[in-house]
Amino acid sequence: MTKDSSPIGSARFVLALDQGTTSSRAILFDHAGTPVASAQQEFRQHFPQPGWVEHDASEIWATQRAVMTEAMHRAGARPQDVAAIGITNQRETTVLWDRATGKPVANAIVWQDRRTAALCDRLKAEGKAALIQQKTGLVLDAYFSGTKLKWLLDNVPGARERAQKGELAFGTIDAWLIWNLTGGKTHATDPSNASRTLLFNIHRNAWDDELLQLLDIPRSVLPEVRPSSGAFGDAVLDGAAIPISGNAGDQQAALFGQACHAPGMAKNTYGTGCFLLLNTGAEAVTSNNNLLTTTAWQLVGAKPQYALEGSVFIGGAVVQWLRDGLRAIKTAADVEALAAEVPDSGGVYLVPAFAGLGAPHWDQYARGAMFGLTRGSGITHIARAALESIAFQSAEVLAAMEKDAGIKLTELRVDGGATANNLLMQIQADLLGVPVVRPKVLETTALGAAYLAGLAVGFWHDAGDIKANWQVDRVFEPTLSRDRAAEMMAGWAQAVERSKGWAH
Repeated sequence: MTKDSSPIGSARFVLALDQGTTSSRAILFDHAGTPVASAQQEFRQHFPQPGWVEHDASEIWATQRAVMTEAMHRAGARPQDVAAIGITNQRETTVLWDRATGKPVANAIVWQDRRTAALCDRLKAEGKAALIQQKTGLVLDAYFSGTKLKWLLDNVPGARERAQKGELAFGTIDAWLIWNLTGGKTHATDPSNASRTLLFNIHRNAWDDELLQLLDIPRSVLPEVRPSSGAFGDAVLDGAAIPISGNAGDQQAALFGQACHAPGMAKNTYGTGCFLLLNTGAEAVTSNNNLLTTTAWQLVGAKPQYALEGSVFIGGAVVQWLRDGLRAIKTAADVEALAAEVPDSGGVYLVPAFAGLGAPHWDQYARGAMFGLTRGSGITHIARAALESIAFQSAEVLAAMEKDAGIKLTELRVDGGATANNLLMQIQADLLGVPVVRPKVLETTALGAAYLAGLAVGFWHDAGDIKANWQVDRVFEPTLSRDRAAEMMAGWAQAVERSKGWAH
């Protein structure tokens, strides 16, 4: 099969819509999984009060529609050249809209928004956290959609009454895009997005009446949950219908795009923060180490697949701090050469707990700290310690995952902007003691959505096609002795303990 050929008709591409927290993107992929054309548009962030973050859902739809058209134009693609559309999205962001007009009744409440923290504290005090974790795999936190939806129903005038009459529809961003793409014909989501709402029983793969009652959510507002690779209706583009056949939350889509389809395979996305997901197969593994259990995806006619997830708040952002805060470097790329001037950090540890610590510590009162400084310490050692901090945090989360899952990692697949830093990738391999594998295509989130869509319509036959497309750019083999790695990790653990509770 040639690079641009496909098994269905004349279609040469799959279109991925990648709707993120700050921008909307569209990318066309060919049969080899290569990005052919893309377009991107940023949209406004709204901060009406401290701790509140909102988006205008209508603006999200407008930007997504615009980049979709622009990417098609750049590729010289007609609707008949596109086999299917796949969607991936910022997760947990909550939209409530009028079914008759299709207009949002308020701004979308973004995943970063903390306005429902007090409600979460109250539910914890009532002893509901264990029930919620058992059913949803999630910790009880304002991060997730359910409490945001309750807030909208309670605070938008008339919303609760209208919802009970069936006049309003709720969705995460994927459901909002599907509704608009299909002209209001389809109100649906997939299990990967549903599993981030606090309302979905991941073991039964269904909305949970007890959780709906707990948060006072009428069932009538909920979208139908359909397989991640399956039928979500048709999008009409220039008068032609294109099937929407793939849908998954961004981190789960990246796991799929990295071809981590078997239990024990893991990927880490190195962005502002780091998101690690470990495929646990058909088993939803309950975490005893402060990680999240989440639905990874579901293919048509198959059982849902699950993952363990851990998030690091400050990953690549520590390099931005070196650049903007310390003014130690001019561009983020400069950190590699600076850190490479010394063979190690000279005993310096930098804990970048600028926003507290995420998994597996979950300490909101921890603060950034530096330890081990001597007269011989210089900016080169600090730069090296900054890179090491990203790798240390990721290694901690992966160790927690291995304990939870009873699986020993054999390699770590990586993506995201910071993976361009070869020194960081080498440090990561050295600490983990397993190969770190960087693929040629780093757009794995959009690619995962494309693959889910293409599989459903026969553009790709099976997971074997995806595996064959996945190509290695570089493998970083561990070179450090396990004793030295353990020594470094012990020093890190000591530094982390001393940074905890600082702001209490």
